[in-house]
Amino acid sequence: MKNNYLERILTAQVYDVAIESPLERIANLSERIHNQVLLKREDLQQVFSFKLRGAYNKMIKLSPAVRNRGVVAASAGNHAQGVALAARRLNCSATIVMPVTTPQIKVHAVMGHGATVVLHGDSYNDAYEHAAMLAKDEQTTFVHPYDDPDVIAGQGTIGMEILRQHTGAIHAIFAPIGGGGLIAGIAAYVKRLYPKIKIIGVEPVDSDAMYRSLQSGRRIKLAQVGLFADGVAVRHVGKETFRLCRELVDEVMLVDTDAICAAIKDVFEDTRTILEPSGALAVAGVKAYVAREKMQHKTFVAIASGANMNFDRLRHISERAEIGEQREAVMSVTIPEQPGSFKKFCNLLGAKSITEFNYRYSDPSVAHVFVGVSVRNQEETRKLIAELKQGGLATEDLSNNEMAKLHIRHLVGGRAHAVNNEILYRFEFPDRPSALMDFLNNMSHNWNISLFHYRNHGADYGRVLIGIQVPPEEKSDFKAFLNQLGYRYWDETKNPAYKLFLG
Repeated sequence: MKNNYLERILTAQVYDVAIESPLERIANLSERIHNQVLLKREDLQQVFSFKLRGAYNKMIKLSPAVRNRGVVAASAGNHAQGVALAARRLNCSATIVMPVTTPQIKVHAVMGHGATVVLHGDSYNDAYEHAAMLAKDEQTTFVHPYDDPDVIAGQGTIGMEILRQHTGAIHAIFAPIGGGGLIAGIAAYVKRLYPKIKIIGVEPVDSDAMYRSLQSGRRIKLAQVGLFADGVAVRHVGKETFRLCRELVDEVMLVDTDAICAAIKDVFEDTRTILEPSGALAVAGVKAYVAREKMQHKTFVAIASGANMNFDRLRHISERAEIGEQREAVMSVTIPEQPGSFKKFCNLLGAKSITEFNYRYSDPSVAHVFVGVSVRNQEETRKLIAELKQGGLATEDLSNNEMAKLHIRHLVGGRAHAVNNEILYRFEFPDRPSALMDFLNNMSHNWNISLFHYRNHGADYGRVLIGIQVPPEEKSDFKAFLNQLGYRYWDETKNPAYKLFLG
């Protein structure tokens, strides 16, 4: 194997700053999915993340003369804290370039370790380019967060610990993937000794650079990445990490935001610890894998990679966790606007707990109700919808409808009958100070805005739903306007939730 990673990992110097993190069975989840799930608690490191392992191993191997010139790094937060801590321990200066979207808890933590923080760009790649320029200009060492053999070897000590801590059979080890350093290091060690143990990576559906790269056989650079799981928001995986993953990783799975939120809740219920979104990716991956393969009585290891969570993000997570766990069904139900129909609807729901109920009179013949109901699983949702339809009530499952979950549930009843030529668009933009005002300034135009909904979800993106009156003859002008805006957008004009509640 190019670069002897077994030797590199065995000789890695990480324990001056890192602990051998515990490998804990999470009982409630294990019993619920009928498999043993072991959680590798890297969230218990002193910077609440595994990243200090690779950073320290890289920096301690620099010569004293090189180290004394200082180091530069780019990071969305966790690598930054690792570099800052290592620099303080090794008595050298550190400059960390972080995206402006980085949660404040991570910015403050880096500054608390004595590093200089420079905020630049909306993504890791923007910060990376700026940091590389600083390192060149100032003749300091750039400490890469993932694409460096010494960093990969430092992270690989996690794999070494897992095999030492659990001597029984392990079916698979799940690790989150951003740039690929963590999974590459674990795979390099584990596959050398126990090649039958599966190594499975997990990425968010909107930050799937490694998944796409492995599918294509070459490194793919994403045009943009989702920001919810900011710790893995990487547009371009590393050369060395890609090589190792092609050779050693069995599979990369993709999970959505709801599944990540549900995994955060699962870990909290077992440990009373709140992982950050990227820290819970591996748990979400275990659950998706078990459901897909219909496995029982196997042992899975999930890396809890970090717990640097912004407190205000918890609102979004708690709202989405039940849907991600498929324990809440969100539906629209159409009932006759006549005496007795509401009672019939409630009887069909039976003893189920209603989590949300939105209704406003708008039509003399029918009423459209937006309802959330607690369920045990997806099968119960399907059964409930079938019972409502058999009872003569038109019902549509909105549990996987992104616009309905983000916006419509807060806007039911906002129907305007006199609005002509209305089209509906959903926008996303990096949420930072002044972002909303910047968006509004860019939206200034001759078209009338007939609906506007914005809510701070504590999730690092701003989300806006806008109804705009655009005459048919001006549609091409509007399309050109959208393309020059520079924001991600979705046309929701034909979304059934819009037609039922707002159109």
